[in-house]
Amino acid sequence: MTNHTPIVLTIAGSDSGGGAGIQADIKAISATGAYGASVITAVTAQNTTGVTAVHEIPADVVAAQIDAVLSDLDVDVIKLGMLFSVPIVAATAERLALFDGLSVVDPVMIAKSGDALLQDAAVAALITQILPQAGLLTPNLPEAARLLGTTAATTLEEMVQQGQRLVGLGPRNVLMKGGHGVGGTCTDVLVNESGLVATFATPRIDTRNTHGTGCTYSAAIAAYLAQGRDLEDAVKAAHGYLHAAIRAADTLHIGKGHGPVHHFHGQWK
Repeated sequence: MTNHTPIVLTIAGSDSGGGAGIQADIKAISATGAYGASVITAVTAQNTTGVTAVHEIPADVVAAQIDAVLSDLDVDVIKLGMLFSVPIVAATAERLALFDGLSVVDPVMIAKSGDALLQDAAVAALITQILPQAGLLTPNLPEAARLLGTTAATTLEEMVQQGQRLVGLGPRNVLMKGGHGVGGTCTDVLVNESGLVATFATPRIDTRNTHGTGCTYSAAIAAYLAQGRDLEDAVKAAHGYLHAAIRAADTLHIGKGHGPVHHFHGQWK
């Protein structure tokens, strides 16, 4: 008998600049102790200053990638990121329904530069087809507001309320990320149908190098879940990992815009 290797499958878009998307996911999964497999949904021409082109991968090719991985690798957790279009959402949802492991859904909609990464028509499909299958949904404040058709939360109480409303759409748990909030402390809240489960707070770091934070956070959570940690512990560990990666971001000198976090801050400087 051999020890099981924790495996995370990330289904997301490619960022040619390497700071977000599949590239950030693989880095974060690797840095936090799991093996990362990948399915690419779109190829973006992207750097630290913006997205200049998006090439959608045909839905049947996305489906074939998922089938290839799941038919061979003993995947513990599926992490979803940029799904981009209705056909890709549908193809992914069909296969997610056949997966009996854990799932982490990062509802990627807009890049750090403001460019759209999810077509308007795909938002409703994401809500009806993906959210009911999510073990954990990890929206930032603007994403949560978009999913609910409301304004972004500005207080802890509103974050909890919106998180519970999102649980009402199907996810078993919701992590409301406070990175887009204001003030000297960044607070995330984990909620389920019973209400507030836990809060995770750290001092806000003054840096422009935060490209790929959402991808990195959700991928790290998935990696810790794949290692057998319970949800609250996995989120706590990922929260600490991301905070350290942001704190070390300015030691990197990547690009002219919003640079990436330092995924491998624990391995090299």
